[in-house]
Amino acid sequence: MRLLVLFIVALVLTGCSRSTDALEPQRLDYIKLPPGFHIEVFVSNIKNARSLSLSTRKPIVFVGTRRKDRVYAVVYDPQTMKAKQTYVIASGLNTPNGVAYRDGSLYIAEINRILRLDNIDERLENPPQPVVVFDGYPTDKHHGWKFIRFGPDGKLYVPVGAPCNVCERSDSIYATITRINPDGTGLEIFAHGVRNSVGFDWHPETKELWFTDNGRDWLGDDLPPDELNHAPVKGLHFGFPYCHGGDIPDPKFGQKYPCSRFQPPAMKLGPHVASLGMRFYTGTMFPEKYRNQIFIAEHGSWNRSVPIGYRVTLVRLNGNTAVSYEVFAEGWLQGNERRGRPVDVEILPDGSLLVSDDYADAIYRIYYTKR
Repeated sequence: MRLLVLFIVALVLTGCSRSTDALEPQRLDYIKLPPGFHIEVFVSNIKNARSLSLSTRKPIVFVGTRRKDRVYAVVYDPQTMKAKQTYVIASGLNTPNGVAYRDGSLYIAEINRILRLDNIDERLENPPQPVVVFDGYPTDKHHGWKFIRFGPDGKLYVPVGAPCNVCERSDSIYATITRINPDGTGLEIFAHGVRNSVGFDWHPETKELWFTDNGRDWLGDDLPPDELNHAPVKGLHFGFPYCHGGDIPDPKFGQKYPCSRFQPPAMKLGPHVASLGMRFYTGTMFPEKYRNQIFIAEHGSWNRSVPIGYRVTLVRLNGNTAVSYEVFAEGWLQGNERRGRPVDVEILPDGSLLVSDDYADAIYRIYYTKR
């Protein structure tokens, strides 16, 4: 009996692997979707599930966390698209929100540094020690968590949020999106005036960067909007802290520069919806009208008298211009009751859409069937 107890304790402490086969499915009948779309739990018990990244070599989804210190790997069956096994592949980290996969390695963004786990596909049960790629980012915790992705140019894009609600800082690295080489060299600022971006992607055809940005707080329930921005070239300034939403001068800093000086949003999003992860839809499962359109995970407002967000929205493009903004999936907010908070979206190889939820500790899969 004593040996059995010790074995169970050791298993709990290591937390290395867990089968998902016995998980009870959660009811999701409160989620509203367009006709033909369905939602199911892909995996649950992923504590504080945040950013998502896919292996290109094996059926594995990597998951970062913000309020936890762990990074997960979820192995799924490529035939059924059901999760089979969950692994903790890193722990003891400093807010490892961002994950990005490249050439067999997983890059992890802590608050002030970028780590790398090499040959991770083959080492889920015995993860390697992280290699420090770059450790020169600010240590501020306010907006310090990071979303990261590799761009078409092979560089790793890393945002540095403003360390405040609204402020000026002499260090130009704040309120930016930076990029570095995979080996950590060549740090440069790609975009300025970005308060806090926690999601970006590149247009599948033009290869130009689009990103979400969270608007400042305490200008009222309806101001300013969150933003979807388009950065076709390096060096553009998107207004923070001087101008919000393209046409709202900041009460404190707006007298320094006119809003016309800055790049306006490609699309104004809901005020305080906390727009986070976004992806261009490149799959073939959904109807053609969704092809190359933008899905956005809206985490939901925290300081609005009537909460909004808590949904997945869709921005439609006509060529390279955003033309509409609509709700795609909703129901995680029931009155004032939160049932979930979407964080990131990712597209599985079969064309279905994953949605992470750091409130329900789950990842959902949205799929389409012809009626």
